[in-house]
Amino acid sequence: MRLDTKLIHGGVFGDEHTGAVSVPIYQVSTYKQEAIGKHKGYEYSRTGNPTREALESLIADLENGKRGFAFASGMAAISTVVSLFDQGDHLVIGDDVYGGTYRVMSNVFNRMGIESTFVDTSRPENVVEAIRPNTRAVLMETPSNPLLKVTDIEAMAAICREKELLLIVDNTFMTPYWQNPLDLGADIVVHSATKYLGGHSDVVAGLVVVKDEELGEKIHFLQNSIGGVLPPHDSWLLIRGMKTLGLRMRQHEANTRELAEWLQKRSDITQVYYPGLSDHPGHDVATKQARGFGGMISFDVGSGERAEQVLQKTRYFTLAESLGAVESLISVPARMTHASIPPQRRQELGITDGLIRISVGVEDIEDLLQDLDQALRA
Repeated sequence: MRLDTKLIHGGVFGDEHTGAVSVPIYQVSTYKQEAIGKHKGYEYSRTGNPTREALESLIADLENGKRGFAFASGMAAISTVVSLFDQGDHLVIGDDVYGGTYRVMSNVFNRMGIESTFVDTSRPENVVEAIRPNTRAVLMETPSNPLLKVTDIEAMAAICREKELLLIVDNTFMTPYWQNPLDLGADIVVHSATKYLGGHSDVVAGLVVVKDEELGEKIHFLQNSIGGVLPPHDSWLLIRGMKTLGLRMRQHEANTRELAEWLQKRSDITQVYYPGLSDHPGHDVATKQARGFGGMISFDVGSGERAEQVLQKTRYFTLAESLGAVESLISVPARMTHASIPPQRRQELGITDGLIRISVGVEDIEDLLQDLDQALRA
């Protein structure tokens, strides 16, 4: 089954009881049991719900994994995965990760004795140097957020196999439409499904896919124990959104490529970050491991004052947190998505006050170019 067909027919298709083409919303908390311990596969919706399981089956199919799991947010998904580890364990994490990931590792899990070291994973030698005797996993994004650094997943998987570590890849930016980390050696894939998978700014969700049944049993135990599960109606919304993922991702990318090339030609832009550009440091790796380059772009306009002026002038780029929706969204990471990272650390990473991040939508590209042009000129 090819990918565009799998988006429609993967996982659980329809409802065998009624013939409904759309998976029903099982808005239910508990289930009748025929006898003590004898039921029809469901006993309580925190443990399992048919609508949520249809979504979990679909994302497992799309990521070519063994089992999928749906959570109430991307952070609930990441936090559940990190809960695999014990007090005294250590993780190596990409230095250019979503601010919420940095926050939960630095201000929550560190208090529980799970340590983190943040390094540039696009340089494998940095990861090797950061590994300690108590290191248990590498957690990375590729491309990263917001500087779009590209990490070689196969190279990282080789390091993790040699050191007996888990490799956890946040695949939010690429989605399974463009990239499948499990096929490249990763053990666990995480998605903020709020973004491209949902695609319409109407649901908050997180997804996890694992490579084998052993990891699946561990994640399911934690999912059920911690309880941050996705409700049935949100699960249904996500299934519906994912059916058009291929159509949307192709348009996102087409628009982003044109916008990136246009920005690169401007003299008033100091830096453009997009893996689809041939001079991007990670372009060759991205070409090797992914089928596309995605719909995210960052660029530096030189100062925080100018960045704020640009954001005030755009009409079709909505000033908002998040990304991956049909509408174009614009933000300044230093003051929004990555504000939880200390200023000195942001400067070290290159997340300047003048850095603008755009999630390019599916609008007409000419309208987007004209809008951004007038905002930059203003």
